[in-house]
Amino acid sequence: MEPIKANQEGIKGLDELSGKNLQKKEETEGKGFDRLLDETIGKVSDLQKEADQAIKELTGGEGDIVKAMIAMQKAEISFQTMIEVRNKLVNAYQEIMRMQV
Repeated sequence: MEPIKANQEGIKGLDELSGKNLQKKEETEGKGFDRLLDETIGKVSDLQKEADQAIKELTGGEGDIVKAMIAMQKAEISFQTMIEVRNKLVNAYQEIMRMQV
């Protein structure tokens, strides 16, 4: 009788997991790739604006050089990452277009 009880508990666990996965899938579908891309580009733009603001404060004599350097590095790294992701997407698109149907 123990194996049946264990199997029933396992089935309940699977039901819970599938329910969670379904919920995550619905959340992901609601967001969409285009929105994710827009948000990412917006974040990169915000980091660049923060770096510009830090540089303006530094040149005005008000800012901290360490904060300005960190802001500039964050903006540079995020921009480079975005460019690399774009390159990977373009390469994937080109590879798909080369496939014979």
